[in-house]
Amino acid sequence: MAGSPTGRPDDADLLRAAPALARLAAGAWWRTAEWTLFTSMRVGSRLVQAALSGESAAQLLDEAGVDVRDYVRRLLGVLDSEVREGGFGPSPPQTAASPGTTGDRAAGVASLRKRGEELLRRSADVELEEEAHPAYERILTELAPDEGRILRLLALEGPAPAVDVRAAKPLRVGSELIAPGLSMIGAQAGCRHVERVPAYLNNLYRLGLIWFSREPLEDPSRYQVVEAQPEVVEAMREAGRAKTVRRSIHLTPFGEDFCEVCLPLHTAELEALPGAGPRAGGPASHDSGPASPDEEPAGGG
Repeated sequence: MAGSPTGRPDDADLLRAAPALARLAAGAWWRTAEWTLFTSMRVGSRLVQAALSGESAAQLLDEAGVDVRDYVRRLLGVLDSEVREGGFGPSPPQTAASPGTTGDRAAGVASLRKRGEELLRRSADVELEEEAHPAYERILTELAPDEGRILRLLALEGPAPAVDVRAAKPLRVGSELIAPGLSMIGAQAGCRHVERVPAYLNNLYRLGLIWFSREPLEDPSRYQVVEAQPEVVEAMREAGRAKTVRRSIHLTPFGEDFCEVCLPLHTAELEALPGAGPRAGGPASHDSGPASPDEEPAGGG
């Protein structure tokens, strides 16, 4: 278009360009209005969908970013092919995993298979003698000193008594668990942190060293000492019409072997430790153990 000697468009040039500018402005306005209406309806329905399906906010934000980029492309009249060639916007999604990821996974599977083959080879070796289970070394690093005392007590004294306090429900339909796994195992083992005994027992159970039985011990007198403890009496008083359900805490066969292999059970030095020797009626204190894995059935005695 012709212009003034300074290179700037004169008034005549602006007048001639006015219709074209008006059409561009109208087109931009129409695209903006169309996109705003469409996006508002789409976002509203997506919000409802997300609320019903539990989608994350991050996913909604990603979709909003795609909508904005799409609007800018349409407003400027930029084609998808031009966008990709010019580096504007995201690249097309990759449907296949990168070779490095697939290779790493294959290498990991091959390594595991090789270790499994070596394990079976060793199992077929009749001359191979393993003195201890390979997990014992790791387990020793995951035990607290008080947990060693509990294991030693169970190894020397056998299963420990524990009681659940349960309250009768209205109309005598079943019962409600009030205080689970009350025992004296922490005090009798000589634990320094008796308040941590529930966590100790949970950890020993996690490691497969102990288990919580629904069955009571044969000697009922061992429960009388536990049921006389202040915490048990207080739990029964608060529950009103309550009863105790007798349980027991045992070493697993795995735990028995672990204690025999890893703990010095019969040394005079450990026998001299406070609380490590055989029980003589037990101290007048108790601790709370973990809840029994299987609660008493409704109406059970």
